[in-house]
Amino acid sequence: MTIPQEVKNIITKLQDTGFEAYIVGGCVRDFLMDKEPADWDVTTNAKPEEIQKVFPDSFYENNFLTVGVKTDIGIIEVTTYRLEAEYSDKRHPDKVQYAKTLEEDLSRRDFTVNAMAFDPEVWNMKHEAQKSKSFKFQVSSFKIVDPFGGQEDLKNKIIRTVGDANERFGEDALRMLRAVRFATTLGFKIEEKTAEAIKKNSVWIEAVSKERIRDELVKIIAAGNPADGMELLRELGLLKVILPELEANVGIGQNKHHIYDCYTHALKALEFTAKKKYSLNVRLAALFHDIAKPKVKVGDGINSTFYAHEIVGAKMAFQILNRLKFSNKDIQGVVNLVRHHMFYYNTDQVTESAVRRLVKKVGPENMTELLQLREADRIGSGVPKAEPYKLRHLKYIIEKVAKDPISVKMLKINGEDLMGLLGIKPGPKIGQILDVLLGHVLDDPKKNTKDFLEKEAKMLAVLSDAELKSLAEKSKEEKEEVQSKEDSVVKNKYWVK
Repeated sequence: MTIPQEVKNIITKLQDTGFEAYIVGGCVRDFLMDKEPADWDVTTNAKPEEIQKVFPDSFYENNFLTVGVKTDIGIIEVTTYRLEAEYSDKRHPDKVQYAKTLEEDLSRRDFTVNAMAFDPEVWNMKHEAQKSKSFKFQVSSFKIVDPFGGQEDLKNKIIRTVGDANERFGEDALRMLRAVRFATTLGFKIEEKTAEAIKKNSVWIEAVSKERIRDELVKIIAAGNPADGMELLRELGLLKVILPELEANVGIGQNKHHIYDCYTHALKALEFTAKKKYSLNVRLAALFHDIAKPKVKVGDGINSTFYAHEIVGAKMAFQILNRLKFSNKDIQGVVNLVRHHMFYYNTDQVTESAVRRLVKKVGPENMTELLQLREADRIGSGVPKAEPYKLRHLKYIIEKVAKDPISVKMLKINGEDLMGLLGIKPGPKIGQILDVLLGHVLDDPKKNTKDFLEKEAKMLAVLSDAELKSLAEKSKEEKEEVQSKEDSVVKNKYWVK
């Protein structure tokens, strides 16, 4: 891992002008973990107007003392040391004021692992990351400003607030979700007092904008272990505030087709989608596909029923995603999956025309994700196989009906063309000529041009009825043989008979 030259240049220029400058925040954390930082942040005692004098190609368009410096690797944010006053709305500081020292600036940050800075005196930093789960680095190899024990918490995989947890969350309620997000994505644990403060202050998450909640929630769901993140939200009292509909599934028993309660089933399905690295839409659909079961449940025990839960669930998924300000495209995609996840398919009872109707209703472009959701639903139910024979058979039928059947409609010429070209009336001869022409094209697809087909048609038109009929029957046999081979390839692809 190396620090980009563009970042070094910013530090050097600020120092040469007489200012202090440090690399700070999450990029320091990532660097110490041997991870490529998503972005690089610099903090300095220079005021915004002084930063802009040093870097003329920069912009200052906010109230947080942050100047964007343009570089070859993108915008690098350079922020003046700052302190933040009271947070009346539990989210934004009432005012931002200058801090005098780096330590003061670090004291207003959220978590200890994000409150470290690189001392720029030593550029050639080296560290070691073991391949095992434990984290190890040599403190002597670094020049790190770490007034709150971030290195120790990083080594022990702990998320801990800087200072009093209740004060930090009282300042900015979003930090509670960020704690869960960092714990989930980094595989860390939330320190006990920090966790207790989240439970105590969880209701204040309502003060945060739905867009910011959505962004943190998406990062949790997109992680490698999203089910752990969702359970952590529940344990800390955040789930009942941001997703009360999902919280309502806790402890709701199911019927003989499931071994888990509704909530655990949803998390097991979500866990499978993460394991398979499925898209965000499939993960969201897995989480919400049975969201309506508590509302529609009739009876209890192994024979309980949940009629129309996919219809009610689609409406609830729409309401949830709309409330959290997801894009219309994402809402439509997830709702479509939830609405149709209960599609019925049995190899002996469902016809190809029924599959065509399903594909048309769901959309050909959405069928792969729908089948992925069905797999997740199965695993979430406690069955050993995500893809049984009948699901593989359905995939085969979907691909089969998606292909254009081999027919004369594939030709660049039709019956009306032939009647005009040859001056003959409708009748069996037209069909026979088209069948023979199709045989030529199946042998060599490059022959499917209007010029070639017209020339060939003129020669066929002068043949006797018996000769033309014989050629047409031979072409039909060739068509059936080609169709059978293609079908066999698709069947072998899905291991079906």
